[in-house]
Amino acid sequence: MNARVESQVLSQLSNRHLDALEEETIFILREVAAAFERPTLLFSGGKDSLVMLRCAEKAFGAGRIPYPLLMIDTGHNFKEVTDFRDQRAKELGAELIVRSVEDSMARGTVRLAHPGESRNVHQSVTLLEAIEEFRFDALIGGARRDEEKARAKERIFSHRDNFGQWQPKAQRPELWTLFNTRIAPGEHFRVFPISNWTELDVWQYIEREQIVLPSIYYAHQREVVERKGLLVPVTELTPARDGEQVVVRDVRFRTVGDITCTCPVESMAATAADIVIETLAADVSERGATRMDDKTSEASMEKRKKDGYF
Repeated sequence: MNARVESQVLSQLSNRHLDALEEETIFILREVAAAFERPTLLFSGGKDSLVMLRCAEKAFGAGRIPYPLLMIDTGHNFKEVTDFRDQRAKELGAELIVRSVEDSMARGTVRLAHPGESRNVHQSVTLLEAIEEFRFDALIGGARRDEEKARAKERIFSHRDNFGQWQPKAQRPELWTLFNTRIAPGEHFRVFPISNWTELDVWQYIEREQIVLPSIYYAHQREVVERKGLLVPVTELTPARDGEQVVVRDVRFRTVGDITCTCPVESMAATAADIVIETLAADVSERGATRMDDKTSEASMEKRKKDGYF
């Protein structure tokens, strides 16, 4: 088999794989619309939520997504991402609901240990307040099982009790794509339509579908400092510490979130195709390589999820 034919065969296999994942995601998105009265799609402007939006457009038709978009904003998000979020919601004609951790702080339901503390973990409080305010009974999120160990334990339809808590030992079986969506008053579900996707699948789909992303996902120059094996972006919220040397590197973000805990990786990848190639060679998960808060046992993802985190 010559190289050209081999490339064509691999492309066909890749497309079949992506078609199967897309079909599953569309089925789940339609199942949510049919089974719940007040669902919402968690939308940060990040790559995973943009992939879900593309699948939702295919599931229901452009401009006809039947549930609002919800963003829990820490107030410390990258401006490139929040601007893109607003622009994309406007293009879709979708209702965008934004609730802020800063509002929870003003109400006294969130209290920081110190002004420089990351607000990322405190999104749980604001999210639960939004669920109560709008009486959401299903929240569609972009978490994937390959991201880290706690998320690998999730069902696609993940039940939450009336305190918004996740009980990993009380999950419902999911056999033959049959989902038990029954809930009692005050309970809700977190639904993860791209659970079975990997980071590589996401980037291959972005490349195939030509999905536009915030610019920080691609290579750009940024001031950073090296800290505990990570490249920490130098910002007003994350200044260089005494003795640290500020350098300018070509970087990109594999995942985006609160500025205080999200780091870029060194990269020259300027297109989705470039990132597919980089991802094939990666030996560390995107969260493991870029999230400062995931490196501490106290802030473990499983504990956060039990407390109501995404």
